[in-house]
Amino acid sequence: MSSLITAILGPTNTGKTYLAIERMLTFPSGMIGFPLRLLARENYDKIVRLKGAGSVALITGEEKIMPENPKYFVCTVESMPVERPVAFLAVDEIQTAADPERGHIFTDRLLRARGTEETLFLGSETIRPLLKSLLPECVIETRPRFSKLTYAGVKKITRLPARSAVIAFSLQDVYALAELIRRQKGGAAIVTGALSPRTRNAQVDLFQSGDVDYIVATDAIGMGLNMDIAHVCFTALRKFDGRKMRALSAAELAQIAGRAGRYRTDGTFGAAAEASALTQDVIDRIEEHRFEPLTGLFWRNPDVNTASADALLYSLRKKPDRAGLIGARKADDQLVLEELLADRKIAETLSTRDRVALLWEICKIPDFRKVTPQDHARLLGQLYRYILNDGRLPQDWFAKQVQNLDNTNGDIDVITGRIAGIRIWTYIAQRKNWIDRSAEWQERTGRVEDSLSDALHQKLTRRFVDKRTSILVKGMKTQVELVTEIGEDGQVTVEGQNIGEMEGLRFRPLTGAGKYADRVLINAAEKALSAEFQARANAICACSDDELTLENDAAVRWKGQTLGKIVKGRDALHPAFRLEAYETLDGAVTDKVKAKVSAWLDVYLTAKIAPLFNALRVFDEENATGTARGILWQVVEHVGTMPRSYVADMAKNLTDTDKKVLAKSGLRLGYDFLFFPMLLKPAAQRICAILWKIWNEKANDGAGFAIDGKMSFATEKGVPRALYLAQGYATAGTRAIRVDVMERLTAKLREITRADKGKPQLLPPELLSLAGLKRDEADEVFGFLGFSLIREKQTVGTGEEAKETETLMIRPKNKKHAAKKESPAPVNADSPFAALAALRK
Repeated sequence: MSSLITAILGPTNTGKTYLAIERMLTFPSGMIGFPLRLLARENYDKIVRLKGAGSVALITGEEKIMPENPKYFVCTVESMPVERPVAFLAVDEIQTAADPERGHIFTDRLLRARGTEETLFLGSETIRPLLKSLLPECVIETRPRFSKLTYAGVKKITRLPARSAVIAFSLQDVYALAELIRRQKGGAAIVTGALSPRTRNAQVDLFQSGDVDYIVATDAIGMGLNMDIAHVCFTALRKFDGRKMRALSAAELAQIAGRAGRYRTDGTFGAAAEASALTQDVIDRIEEHRFEPLTGLFWRNPDVNTASADALLYSLRKKPDRAGLIGARKADDQLVLEELLADRKIAETLSTRDRVALLWEICKIPDFRKVTPQDHARLLGQLYRYILNDGRLPQDWFAKQVQNLDNTNGDIDVITGRIAGIRIWTYIAQRKNWIDRSAEWQERTGRVEDSLSDALHQKLTRRFVDKRTSILVKGMKTQVELVTEIGEDGQVTVEGQNIGEMEGLRFRPLTGAGKYADRVLINAAEKALSAEFQARANAICACSDDELTLENDAAVRWKGQTLGKIVKGRDALHPAFRLEAYETLDGAVTDKVKAKVSAWLDVYLTAKIAPLFNALRVFDEENATGTARGILWQVVEHVGTMPRSYVADMAKNLTDTDKKVLAKSGLRLGYDFLFFPMLLKPAAQRICAILWKIWNEKANDGAGFAIDGKMSFATEKGVPRALYLAQGYATAGTRAIRVDVMERLTAKLREITRADKGKPQLLPPELLSLAGLKRDEADEVFGFLGFSLIREKQTVGTGEEAKETETLMIRPKNKKHAAKKESPAPVNADSPFAALAALRK
């Protein structure tokens, strides 16, 4: 009884492969050939889950899993052991017989591979006429597509919908498009023919899992990769087929476009704005699955003659004698054979049928590296010589070739090249008659390929996927509540990804990865931090006063975290609070926080600089004259300290009542300064400095703060004298001296001035101690105050016990003695020492 030959034809997404496997498993034995190693492995795994590993064999060019008694064989079409009898045999994508490079292998399976009970071919409707012609006995069944495929027009890459596949026909274009999508959309998976199955599966998993919403691929995506693709976008309609640039046929475009839509879900296809638009005729053909039938299948003589080299070449050049078959162009194995036969030394060895057969078998080693026939021939020639001379490949030489490729360093192209290289050695390792320890070497080369494949996947992902954006998008799609952590340093992580820093009620996102990535990050932050913002706002409103602090830069902090800044208000003593909060925080929440901090600030300032606020109350309550009120108001405006010269005329008109009012307020009327002694303490001085800086809009300048407890200190360059004065310090040259100390110092100097009889007077040592001055600092300070310092040296003792001492003498400067660069302070409203200068006059 002859074998039943059937064919199931139809477009993509018709369930042909599923049906074939289901039918095969009803037979006691079976074999199915796939066009790609990837598909063979994928379906092998499915069948193993159904029938168990002991019942299923896997045979590909680079991988062989052979149980003791397998019932079913899953293979690549090239690797099908067709000489082995099985009840059922199937070949997928049989229309590939029209492919110029691999077609002759599929044609051979079509014409010669048979199951003892049934043979099934799966493919496109385009092969129907040739099937009828070449296999008149074939029963053909047509299956419709499960879902509808519709043209969606031209769309820019940046406007493609989620779950889109972007198609390009060169690696350069694939990488450029993936980089664009990473910047605009967060990332893309990559699928090309050069990827190993392990890398390709990992990249597909990126897309299938939702880690990325886009995949960029070559036409390698068109055969057997079933993914949840909603839209296919072509960026070009021409490709280089190995020999020339040519336009893709409607059938080829349909094979790729058919990846859109899965099972009952409809799909769409279109072109990018950068590509030539599809013609209406092509669009109609794709939507209606209506294509020009194939006119011929490529054929090569399967019965090669290895009696001699010439006989082998003659048999390979034989032309087909049946209608519908086309002589195949020279395949890679034939091109390499011709290169090797041109080598005289190799040609001279081909004296027997076995040697010719050996050379031909070696020529069949695939050129995974895609180098020139000459380069591939050099490697195969070396293999031939080793096997011919030694019967086996040398173990140390083979190990060295594998070791050279076992390196995961390098860029994407380098790793891709190494994967191609190791695939050759994996293929060779399966030939037990070529190498000892074949199983061991298969395992070793498999490990190297896996390692390189994992490295390639990582490099592709690192380059073309914004991992943070990917994880956030996936998290927001699948989780009601995002897993959020806020570290002690304020770093915020959502789903394990650092998205920014939180301080107080502010959030600073780590943006800058592109518009789409930034938008995803901000959306994730708002979703993840909304509850935290509310909780923090409630905690701030309920906190105790000692949990809030005012820093030198005018920042208000809560538990060390900045809430905002104190800014210029209606006057120097009443600054305003500006809350720094994330822009999407609810206005009612921020108003409560502002009210809380503002109320705290009023209490805080009242306590820290109480004399100023008390003075204002006295100002309002006491029956003082306008003169007293004017003086008091000006001192308060100067944040507590002011040269008396500023109000010299007003001070002359003070009544006794006025003086009592001013005394009650705590204000001291010094000879040169008006000041509040209680404000000369470090805590009050700091607040006065902050208030002065805020009023004068210099809060961000950290310079000019008084040194705690010092009677005098060196001034900082560029710091305004008024800032030191606000803290209760008068400047004398490059020294700042506390005003109460300065009052005592100038009082002593007035005594010296009165005793002056034209001669220098002894400078009391306590004056230096009073002003906190060292001897080498005294000249500048006293010079600024209008005095010359004279150092008289004298020797005390005699002989070895003699030592030199120095006595400081002082006298007022006059025209005769005055130094050019140290003129006395002028008598005007800006001089803090107007009274002293007037006395010297």
